[in-house]
Formats: sequence, C-alpha cells, structure tokens
Amino acid sequence: MEPLERLLNLVGLLLETRTPLTFEQIRETLEPYRQENLDSAKRMFERDKDILREYGVPLELVDTDAWGTERGYVIPKDAYYLPEISFTPEELGALFVAAQGVRNDTPAEEAVRKLMAGADGGVLAGLAGGPLASGSDARGPLVMGVASAAQGHRRVRFGYRTSKGTVSDRDVDVYTALFRAGHWYLVGFDRGRGEARSFRLSRFTTDLADAGEGSEPPEGFRAADLVEAGPWTAAGEERATLALSPDIAWWATGSLMGARHVRTRDDGWAEVTVPVADERELAPILLQLGPDAVVEDPPALRDEIVARLEAILD
Repeated sequence: MEPLERLLNLVGLLLETRTPLTFEQIRETLEPYRQENLDSAKRMFERDKDILREYGVPLELVDTDAWGTERGYVIPKDAYYLPEISFTPEELGALFVAAQGVRNDTPAEEAVRKLMAGADGGVLAGLAGGPLASGSDARGPLVMGVASAAQGHRRVRFGYRTSKGTVSDRDVDVYTALFRAGHWYLVGFDRGRGEARSFRLSRFTTDLADAGEGSEPPEGFRAADLVEAGPWTAAGEERATLALSPDIAWWATGSLMGARHVRTRDDGWAEVTVPVADERELAPILLQLGPDAVVEDPPALRDEIVARLEAILD
C-alpha cells in the first residue's frame, strides 16, 4: 500500500471511531500494520503519527475509560475540520481589492476564488466564470465601497455617465457587486427609474455616498440576468445603434449577441441596436464588418472606431 493511502485510511479510521482506539485495535483494522514483526509495525505507526501531526492533523492519545486504565488514539472532529467561512463587510472588501491585483491563472487568483466562494449572500454573484481581474478598470476603493454597501443592503447615491456621454445622479439600493467580462458592476434597484439595473463601475463620475438603509433583492433575483454574457455586452440602457448593409444585415444581426432589429430603411440598410459595455471591446468586432457597418450612436463608440481607423492609416 502506498504511504499516502495508508495515512488517509488512518485519518479516516480515527475520525469516525466512536471511542479511542488502542494500537492493537488499529493494527487489527488496518492491514498495513498487521505485519508479523510487531516492532516494525510499531515503528511504522510512530512514523505515521509524526507525519500526521507535522501536517497539522490533531491526533490525540486519550484515556479510553474514566479510570485511565488504557489509552487510545482519536482525531477530534471539532479540531480537525475547518469552521465555516464568514466575512465581515471589511474583509469582503479586502477580497474584492485582492481580486483586482492578481494576474490570470495564478495560484493567487485560485486562492482568492476559494476564499470568495465561502462568502455568504449574493455579494459575489456572477464570479463563477471568467477571470477575476482581466481588463478590470474599476478603482479599488470603489469596488470595496460597493462590496460593503451590498453586504449591508445600503442605499447609495453616485454620479454616472452612460455610453452616450450623459451624466446624471443615481439613487440606488445596492443588491450586489458583479464581475463580468473584465468589468465590475453595481447591481441594484434604481429608485429614479423604478427598476433593477446594472451600472459599470468605470462609468462612475463620483464616489459612493451612503443614503441610509436600502432594500433587499426580491426572492429569486439573479443579478447575472442584468449583465449579459459576452466579451462586450451589458444589459440595460447601454446600447449602440448600428446601420448594417443589405449584404450582411441578415446574418450580422443574428451573430451580434443581444442585437435587436429596429427598422429597415428605404435604402435597404437595417438599423439594429446592440448592448455595449466597453467601446474598446466592441469596436474591433465592428471593424471586421468593414464598410457594411456604420456606427450611428453613441458618439464614444464612433470616436473609438475613428481613432482605430486613423491609427491604421498612420
């Protein structure tokens, strides 16, 4: 038997026993210790005990009865198993900030993922897929503030700029912070619009201002439904208007995730809208369509297209 298998069997036996087991009882139960030479069996058992204790396994030698006539081995479950992970809002914020600082596919990212998986509630909704920090452009303190507000179900106010460049003040009950396709989002109930919406943190024009107690998300609420999957998309008001030539309109509309047909113009070109979270990621996709696609709105996306074309000319 391999040493690791022997050690695992010993741990399993001493975890599940109802009463402490003497060496003789262990030897009768586990085959590796049944060798003919008793001294060799004892030396093997002593080595195994030392290895387990070196790795932090709380193997204890205790009395088997109230009179102390005999002693046996046991591994107390309450000392062996780790307690349930719980985080304070401050600790959650620290994990969010830590997630911002790791590179993709590193032990640090995996460690942050495992810690975050133990957090209670919906604060970490949407983090199961995709990298934790790839391309993220949100400020660390802002991410921490949103995480704390979500944990405490707070109501916040902040300035926000849409993809069209419109800036307005928002009053939102924070439900959760969500990471998707390289960007952080605040998801909550927008009191001014009367519905749940998502807000990309990189579009915030001010810091968060606490406005008191907020509301909890309704039963069955899924924050991820408000942020569509995909490398460039986001739900809500962030949509771009495109004009597609008759040659590509039929298949381009179906291939652009979240595209909605608005109308067909007299010249045969189709007007469609597509969700857009980041102009820098949508622009190269539209450039592949060449002159058969024209960006009509928002201006920020048009500017990104123009800048890339000018760079190619240069």
